[in-house]
Amino acid sequence: MNQQSPHSSLRRIALVAVLVLIAVANAGAQQPDKRHVTPVKPETNRVQPPPKGTDEKIIQQYISGDSAAAVAEARKDSLRRAYKRYPLLTDLAVGVNVADLLFKAFRQTYASVDVNATLNMWNRLQPVVELGLGWAKSSPDEMTFTYKGKPSPYFKVGANYNFMFKNSPDYQALVGIRLGYSPFGYDITDAHYNNSYWGEHTSFDITGQHSHALWGEAGVGLKVKLWGPLSMGWMIRYHGIFKEGKNANSKPWFIPGYGPRNGSLGFSMSLHYNLPMRSRKPDGKHDMTTTAQPR
Repeated sequence: MNQQSPHSSLRRIALVAVLVLIAVANAGAQQPDKRHVTPVKPETNRVQPPPKGTDEKIIQQYISGDSAAAVAEARKDSLRRAYKRYPLLTDLAVGVNVADLLFKAFRQTYASVDVNATLNMWNRLQPVVELGLGWAKSSPDEMTFTYKGKPSPYFKVGANYNFMFKNSPDYQALVGIRLGYSPFGYDITDAHYNNSYWGEHTSFDITGQHSHALWGEAGVGLKVKLWGPLSMGWMIRYHGIFKEGKNANSKPWFIPGYGPRNGSLGFSMSLHYNLPMRSRKPDGKHDMTTTAQPR
């Protein structure tokens, strides 16, 4: 019976060990990597293009194999698209308030006409300045006199807030506040006084009267695009007098920029010309109608 030599047995053991090591190495090399590059189609083995509108930074992260960072960045990009942010200075609107001029065509006896400037910031907050001129000539039915309000200036400062700030600046829903002031003069003529006891009738004039008024306003309104840079805005305003000058012989019936002294509501209708300060598109370089969807 032939006996195997010790050298032959060692060679066989060494061969088996080498084969085991090779098998283990092949198995480790075939383990899949948990970080994926852009998926491929098995049937064509071609790289799928990223969704339209995907940010370049996200594309580069996919190509480099950093899919986890790419997914996180895609989520942030989706939020930026959902909550658009306009630039600090979106546009400047210069307008003319023509409401009272139109009402005078329907026999209104007073008017306040102003030019106004509105700075649109982030398409949300809008500082406003209004400069105007007001006058009146009226014989109120309940009064026995004629009131003549001399053409006098008025000034208003305030701000609007646009509730539709996520949408185009062409269409706005606004709430606004104003602080107004006017120094003005007026005359009262053809004032009548009847003394029924003595049967006397007296007519007199009070001229050269001067006064001033400080008031506040709060209102709601709309602004819509008409054509090109032109737009129209409307606002209904509730107002009240804070302080006014007093005269010993009279009280003013009309205040420029305010309207009849005993009134609490006002209305403005302005035609605006919009001057873009920079691009009116929200932040972002890509088509805002698409949202990146990581694969």
